[in-house]
Parts: sequence; structure tokens; C-alpha cells
Amino acid sequence: MKYKKIKIALCVSMVGLSTLDSSVFRLFAHTNNMTSNAALVQLQDSLMADSALVQVAFRKVKKQDLMGEVQAIDFAKLLQKNYTTYSLDNLDALISGYNGNIWGSGGHLVLVDGFPRDANNVMPTEIEQISVLKGANAIALYGSRAAKGVIYITTKRGKSGDQRIDIRANAGINAPISYPKYLGSAEYMTLYNEARRNDGLSNLYSDESIYHHAAGLNPYRYPNVDYYSSDYIKNSYNRYDATAEVSGGSERTQYYTNFGFWSAGSLLNIGEAMDNNASNRFNMRGNINVQLNSIISLNVDAAASFYTSKGVNADYWGAAATGRPHRFSPLIPIDMIEESDENSWIYVNNSNFLVDGKYLLGGSQLDQTNAFANIYAGGNSRHLNRQFQFNTGLDFNLSSVLEGLTFETAMAIDYQNQYNQSYNNSYAIYQAAWNNYDGRDQISNLTKYGDDRISGVQNIGGSAYRQTLGFTGQLNYSRTYNDRHHVSAILLANAFQIGQSQQYHKQSNANLGLHLGYNYANKYYIDFSAALPHSAKLPPAKRKAISPTLSMAWRLSEEDFMKDHSIFNNLRLMASAGIVNTDLDIQDYYLYQGYYTFNNAAWYSWRDGQLVHTFDRFRGENMDMRYPQRREVSFGVEAGMYNNLVTFNASYFYNQMHGMLVQPATLYPMYFMSYWPNYSDMPFVNFNVDERQGVDFGVNVNKSYNNSFFSLGMTGLYYDTKALKRDELYENAYQYRTNKPLDAIWGLQSQGFYSDQADVDNAALSTFGEVKPGDIKYIDQNGDGTIDTRDEIYLGRGGWAGAPFSLGFNLTAKWKNLTFFAVATGRYGAYAMKNSSYFWMDGEDKYSILARDRWTEETKEAATYPRLTTAISDNNFRSSDFWMYKTNRFDLSKVQISYDFPKSTLGNGIVRELGAYVNGFNLMTFAKEKETMQLTIGGAPQTRFFNFGVKALF
Repeated sequence: MKYKKIKIALCVSMVGLSTLDSSVFRLFAHTNNMTSNAALVQLQDSLMADSALVQVAFRKVKKQDLMGEVQAIDFAKLLQKNYTTYSLDNLDALISGYNGNIWGSGGHLVLVDGFPRDANNVMPTEIEQISVLKGANAIALYGSRAAKGVIYITTKRGKSGDQRIDIRANAGINAPISYPKYLGSAEYMTLYNEARRNDGLSNLYSDESIYHHAAGLNPYRYPNVDYYSSDYIKNSYNRYDATAEVSGGSERTQYYTNFGFWSAGSLLNIGEAMDNNASNRFNMRGNINVQLNSIISLNVDAAASFYTSKGVNADYWGAAATGRPHRFSPLIPIDMIEESDENSWIYVNNSNFLVDGKYLLGGSQLDQTNAFANIYAGGNSRHLNRQFQFNTGLDFNLSSVLEGLTFETAMAIDYQNQYNQSYNNSYAIYQAAWNNYDGRDQISNLTKYGDDRISGVQNIGGSAYRQTLGFTGQLNYSRTYNDRHHVSAILLANAFQIGQSQQYHKQSNANLGLHLGYNYANKYYIDFSAALPHSAKLPPAKRKAISPTLSMAWRLSEEDFMKDHSIFNNLRLMASAGIVNTDLDIQDYYLYQGYYTFNNAAWYSWRDGQLVHTFDRFRGENMDMRYPQRREVSFGVEAGMYNNLVTFNASYFYNQMHGMLVQPATLYPMYFMSYWPNYSDMPFVNFNVDERQGVDFGVNVNKSYNNSFFSLGMTGLYYDTKALKRDELYENAYQYRTNKPLDAIWGLQSQGFYSDQADVDNAALSTFGEVKPGDIKYIDQNGDGTIDTRDEIYLGRGGWAGAPFSLGFNLTAKWKNLTFFAVATGRYGAYAMKNSSYFWMDGEDKYSILARDRWTEETKEAATYPRLTTAISDNNFRSSDFWMYKTNRFDLSKVQISYDFPKSTLGNGIVRELGAYVNGFNLMTFAKEKETMQLTIGGAPQTRFFNFGVKALF
């Protein structure tokens, strides 16, 4: 109990830490069963953790004084044991309430040093801290566009002291996790014949042809193209990066610079893709802080990044998902051309694209362009992206006017542009006519389609730009009276504007803000934060509205009745409520205005041959349109037990997005709109209401023992959503979206396959086309004798803003200079549809291996896939529980093992610190539908990343 009183005294000032009597540490060490040195380290960490400053809205506060549901991680410290390639990687395993979104709301605002910027444009080595602002009170000062939460990334700055140079280098490989599995030519042709027979058609492919494709004796005449073969795809590709940081300074001036470079290759291994498919990025970031005099200080920040991606003029992965294996051979071997075929040899001798001196480009009359030929001869392209960021600020210490008074200004100018450079060649492809002489296949004739042309002309396209302007000015007051009364206040003006190419209106956010805070003896807290936003999306009289929020907290552990408690060394309860006005969900400008549009020659009149020009009404007017509002209450608890051996936090939140805009067809008479002629006098009104509620929590266990340290952290989020109010009118109660989840999946309920023609005849009539035995049979929910969209029901949650229940785990185990770090995540409660071309196969589609489980008369009892058809299968391939699957999964996301060389080994040389590490990303997935979730159809595959890195301090 003596230790606890000592700790409370020490929290007042860190200055006395080095002068403490050694008996304090001996007592702490004895209590926690550790050496005095380890006790000193843990006690220092504990005190510093409580007093560490965390970035919140427009200010920094001590971690122990956070309000409004805010959590943060010391990213620079985390990077010492957790190398990563993306700034927000694994954040869900470190911060509760975040699962890729914040509290189940998609569209959070990302700020970098106070201004809206891209998280992927900040390299991990540049980051000092990441704060996640969750509650209404925490985000209110940022105005309208922060209504769905804020992620604030604080970059590193220089500190006074000796110059330090940090160097880090990494080399790793990306290995594909899995590829889609498609049928080979012979099996595809066999099943395609079956599909034709199912449709009452004759076979298209002969048994002899199928046999030759299966035998594989001449893959040029009887191709069996596997797009994922090692002939075209590498086993892995490399990634390299290097970073140099230089920082230091005096009491008056501090500086920081960061130079970084990374490069990544590609899996494609043919033609120009072997050399051109690579990405490179070079980045620079620097800042300087200068104390100009006793009143004014200046900071200047600048950053630039240059990204280039080299590639080919082909969508290879899209072709891999659609190109049927038997269609053509990508290459035609010239050594199989008959010597007497003079015309074909003329083609060979005049070709500009003779591959390896051995092959012409293959194709057919129906495949005159293809991914293979494009990669070999179609030219190449480069995508270039440039970003420049500049911000500066002046801080004024006005304590000579009033103690605790300061004034701060900040301004930012960012510019980003991107464009594509390409050289587009045209080329000829060749279709071979084959003969067989004495058992030997030879090409007797070539048919040429197209011509070889290398233009040499560089084409520029895909040009786009984005410009961001930002400004903040704030008057701050912070003062402590009698060591117990802590008072803070902020009066601010905040604005940013983002202009983008092809957008007439710039995206703007402008608001005034007021913060008032009071803290009595770190025991009782109250925080009032409010904003007055302005939005041009609303009518002139409704463009301003006050967003008030209030947060309160009570630290019970400081009460007399808790001070002698042997379990809790910290226990604080929090409550918060507020209203945040937002225009985030207002999709466009001028929606409050009604308008007409001119239709040129839209209608025929009674006079034959004469057309009538009309002005058609498309929207009604609503000058009373107002902001949608986030209305919220939340409650939280945070605690530290057994001298912070165990720490935890938990929050309950309930919020409504109230008054979202719709054109409510059910609230107005039918004559307000018509579909023919196309007319509407219906305005947008504030009507819909969305509800979200849930609980997030975080638990950490930290223990030091002699030369070892152990830490286990767990985060979690469970949330529920509901469409609380909707403009809708349905015939059946089960169709209503009201009181259903916002991420509801709607579809038909299946009941197996039609077993025979009698089953088809006796079942409800499908309105989705002709059905036959082997097609999916659906339940007629309303009993009207037909299957249509009115039979769609609620099937499950899609988890579009993150899984309903998510967990994160992080483990640190350290022994002497060896550190083990691991991250794992779990996601539960959501569903998805198997609706890509890999699962939905009809017509001329490519067949995946799922076609093996198709329905036939012989397999009807065991079939798991509908009958095959060459027609369009609208009945089978639509949203239904037949295609739905659970996305529950548990992932071992990362493991890293690090070793820091002892300082005794390094001596007093130029290298002050040296470490090395190995790590792996996306290592294992445990899920029933693992194969489905790890597939990427029509794009590059998901990969595992294995990396080796070194770091040094000079």
C-alpha cells in the first residue's frame, strides 16, 4: 500500500524520478518479484504512460485525462517490434472500437497533422502516434465531415539533443496464397456438351477432339491453357524498402527529415511484364520547429512522394477468370510450319513480334486480341502519381497578457496529380490450320488477323488532380489553480477545401468551434465541445447549425473509500452525449432545389412526324431541408488493477443518424411522380433514421520478471444496426426494411433443386425464366403461386462496415534482447454471397471446378451445384441463401521475431543501436469457408509476405 501512495505523488512531476530513494524501487521490485532495474523500467513506463500526451481534437492531453472515447497508440514505439508496410495495418488488434471502420460507421475522416490526407501516403516510419476519436464529444470540433469518427495520424518531429540518424532496410517476398481452380480443356468441353444437351441441343465437340485435348501431345493444336501455370506466373515477387531518418536540434530549433524508397515486383513472367510490371515509390518528409522569440514559435512541414507503376496494356487477371482453356494457343511454333507453306513463312519473316525467335502470336477469328498477345506485343504503360504537401503554423505565447493563454494558426496546401503514359502497339495474331503426316502434326496454313504496327507515339490519359487547402486558427487557455483546478478552453475556426478534377463543386468543411473543460484534482472531469458548421449543400437559411456535446468522468480510485483498495490503482467512469450535424450523407449539391430539364424531340405529337420539345420536372423544392444529425449517448469505464498488471477499458454507445434525405414516395400522392412520361415533383426531405449501438472493450496484461517481459492485449467490438425509420410501402410484412440491419442481405429462400418435370409443373411459377429439373427451387413466401422479387426475405448481415463481432489479439514476449510479437484477429457474424463468375457459370462462361458437383439425373441426390446451361440462368444466379456463406474467420495476421544487439557488443563506436528482425504477414486463416475468402477472381491473388529487416541508430 505504501507503493501506491508514492506513485500518486510521483505522477505530479516526472522530475523527481531520477532522485527517488532506492528503497522505493526495492519495495516495488519485491512486490512484483523482479530485479531493481526491471522495477525501475516498469515504474518509469507506468508513470510515463499516464502522463504521455495524446492528440485529440486541436490539442494534446495526458492519456489519463482523455475524454469522449479516444484511444491512441505510440506508433513509433510499436514499430520497434512491429515492422509494417501500411500505416493502419492491424490497428483493429490494438485499438478497441475500430474494425476498419469506427463503431460500425463507414466513412471516417483521416487527418494527418490536422489536415485531411491519405493514410496510405504516410509511411509507417514517419508516424509518431495514431489517435482514434470515436465518440461525438471527441469529434465535434472537427465539424460536419468528422461525424463518422476521426483517425488522427501525428508524424514525427525533431527533439532537442544530439543528432540521431535512424536507418532501416527490408527485403521480402510476396507468395500467393491460392489461385482459382478452373477445368482443363477436355473436361470443360465435355461439360459444355452436357450443358447443350440440357438445353435440347446437340454436342458441339466430338469425342476425338476432346481426347486430343486431354492427351496433351500437341498443346499448340489442342490447347489446354492454364493461366495460372508457372509458364506465365512466378512463384513469388520481391519487395524492398529503405528509410533514413535524421533528427535533432537545440532548445531553440529542432528538425526532422525522412527519406524513404520502396519497390515491389509482379507475378507476371512473360513478355514485357517480366521487366515492366513493378512499382516504385520515393518519399521525403521534413519539418522544423523554431522558437523565434519568447512569444512566437514557427513550424514548417513539407512532404513529397513520387509513385510509379510500370505495366503492360493487358488485364491479365481478368482474362484468367474468363478465358476458356481450349480457345486458342497463345503461341504458334514456327518449327511446325510446313517448309512448302510459302505464305506462312512470309508472315514469319515479316513479323515484328517473333517471340524468342520461335513463336508467332496465337489467336483466332473470335480472339483477335488477347491478354497474352497484349503482354508480348501490345505495348507498355506507366502510372504516375505525385503528391506534395506543405503546412506551416505560428504559435503565440500570450502569457504576458493572461497566464495560460496561447494562440495558434496552421495552414496547409496539398496537391496531388496522376496520369498514365502508354505506348500502344497493334499486332497480328495467327490461327493455324493443321494436318497430320505420318503421325506428325504440321501447320499447313496460317490465317492472319490484324497487322503489326509499332507507333512509337506516347499516349497520355487518365489525368486527374486533387488540391487541398486547409486553415485553422485557435485561441487556447489552459491553467491550473491551486494544483487542483485544471481549466481549459479553445475558441477556433477550422476549414478545409478539396478540389478534384471533373468535379464542379469542391468538397468543403468549415466550422467554428468551442471547447470548455474542467478537471478537479484528476478526479472529476467535465468537457463541453461544440461546433457551428457551414454547408453549401443546404438551403441558405439552413446552412448553419450548432453541434453541442458534453462528456463527464469520475475517477473513483481517487476517492477516499477507494484509496486503500488493494485491487484498483485506477478506476474511472465516463458518460458522454451530443448531437453532431453532418452533410456526409447528402450526396449532391442543390438537392433542396426543384428543377426542370429540356428534352429535345422527346415526344411525338398528334401531328404525324412532328416532334415536341418538352420541359420535364424531375424534383420538387424543399427550402426547409436541414442537416442529418448524429445523436449519441455513450458510457465508458477504464481501470488499472494490481499496479497496472491488468488494464482494461470498455464503452457502450448508442447513436442515431437522424433525418437522412430521401424522396419519400409513400408520403406524397401518386400524381407527384410518374414513370411514363418521366416526371417527379417530389422533394428530398429529412426522413430516414439509422440506429447503431454496441460495446467495445480492450484488456491488457503486462508483467515483467527479471530480464523478461510479457504483454497480452485483446480488443473487441460488437455492434448492431437497424433501419429505424424508412419510407417504404410493401405488400407483405416480411418485406419491410424498417427494423432490419443496415447491412441486411435480401434474397430468395431456396429449397433444393427441382427433382423432375413433375416437380417443376407442381411448383410455384418462376418469373425469372424457364426452369428445368436441376434448377434451384425457391419458397413462395406470399403464397401467390409465383416466384418473384416479392418473395425475397431478410437473409443475414453483410458486415459492410465490418463484421458484427470482431476480436483482436496482440502478444509481446521479451527475454533479454530477443522480442517475439504476434497479432491475430477474428471476425464473426457476417455473411456474403458467392456471386462472382467463379460461382455463377452459364452461357459461354469459363467453368470452375465447382461444375463437377453439378446436378444431373445420376447425381441428383448428391449434387451441390445447379444443372449446367448454355442459356442465361437468371433463376439460379440471383441473391438467395443457396449462395450465401458465413464469413467467420480467425487470422494469424503477423508474427515478428526481433533481436537487438547488446550495447556492450556495439561498444562506443558510431553505431549506437543495432537490431535485426524477421516477420511474416497473413500467415494462417482458420475458417470454414477459407478457400472462398482467400480467392481473388479477376484480380491479382492475395499473398503472404515474408520479410527480413535491419535497423540501426547512429
